Amino acid sequence: MTDKSGEAKRSQTPKGEVPISIGSVDRRGAIKLLGLGALGAVPLVASARVMDGLVRDIVKGSVAENQAADTVPTREAGRIRQWTMVIDLAKCDGCQSQGTPPQCTTACIEGHFAPQPMEWIEVYEAELNGGGSQFIPTPCQQCENPPCVKVCPVGATFPTPEGTVLIDQDRCIGCRICMAACPYDRRFFNWGTPPIPPEAALSDYNPDHQAPASSGTVMKCDFCPEMARDGTLPYCIQACPNDAVWYGDLEEDIATNGRTVVKATKLVSDNNGYRLKEHLGTMPRVFYLPGHGEDIGRDPHDEGRMPTEWPWIERAEGAVTWTR
Repeated sequence: MTDKSGEAKRSQTPKGEVPISIGSVDRRGAIKLLGLGALGAVPLVASARVMDGLVRDIVKGSVAENQAADTVPTREAGRIRQWTMVIDLAKCDGCQSQGTPPQCTTACIEGHFAPQPMEWIEVYEAELNGGGSQFIPTPCQQCENPPCVKVCPVGATFPTPEGTVLIDQDRCIGCRICMAACPYDRRFFNWGTPPIPPEAALSDYNPDHQAPASSGTVMKCDFCPEMARDGTLPYCIQACPNDAVWYGDLEEDIATNGRTVVKATKLVSDNNGYRLKEHLGTMPRVFYLPGHGEDIGRDPHDEGRMPTEWPWIERAEGAVTWTR
C-alpha cells in the first residue's frame, strides 16, 4: 500500500509490541522473556552483567543448562542457533540527537579493540530519492551465500553452523582476495602494526573474537557469537540509544533489542523489511526496516554526523597517522 506521495506505508503495528509465541521456550524462559520489557536502558559496562541473566534463554534456548557456555551448539545437543540482525532505520539518526559519533560503532571499536580506521559496523549517510538523507548502520552482512568464502585460497574465512562467517587470522595469508569479493566493503586489512591499545595484548585470541589484531591479516564484524552464547547482546545493540538494532535467532524466530522481545519474521514482514543488494543472491542475514529517523523526530534534511573516534588514539603507537 502506498500514500499519495508514492512512498510505501509502514505497518501500523508498533514494532515494539509484536507478540512472541511463548511456545518456543519453556515456562521459565517465558518468564524471562516477558521480564525484558522492564530492563530499560542500562550503562554499557553494567549491561553485560544484567543481560547475561535475562537474555540467556533467548539465545541459548531450553538446552542452555546442558551445554557449556563456550561450546558451539551441535545437532546432538539441541537446535543450532541461526543468528540474524534487524536494523530499524526509522529509529536511527546517526546519533545526531545524542550529539556524539554513532554509539554502535564506538561500542564495537571499544569491545573488539578494532584498529583505526576500522569501523566494523559503519554508519553510512545515504541520499534519499526525494532529497535529504538517511543513516544506514552496516555491519558484515553474514551472507548465507558468501562470496568471500568461495574465493579464499586457504580456508581462512569460513561459515559456521550458526550462520556467521568468521575469519581465522592464524590461517589468513593476507592475499585480500576476499576483500575484492565482498560486495558490501565490510572487510579490512591490517597493513602494518595495528594501532590498538596496550591492553588488547591481554586478549585470548580466537576467531569468534578477533583480538588482538595482527599485521597482514583481514578483519571484520563477527556478529559477537561468543557473547550471544553467554546470554549477552552484542556491543552495538547494547550501545544504541534509540533501540534501533535487533539481534535474534531465526531458528527460534525471535529477536530482541535489549528492551523488547519480538517475533523476528513478523518484525521484518510487517514493516516492509529488505536486505542490501538482494539481487546479488548473497542472502544476507541482516535485514533493514525502511526509514530516516522519523520515529525519533529526525528531519531528513538535517545532514551530517559526528566523525567516529578511537578512544585510544593518543595511546596506540601509529594510530594518529595510520590509514586504511
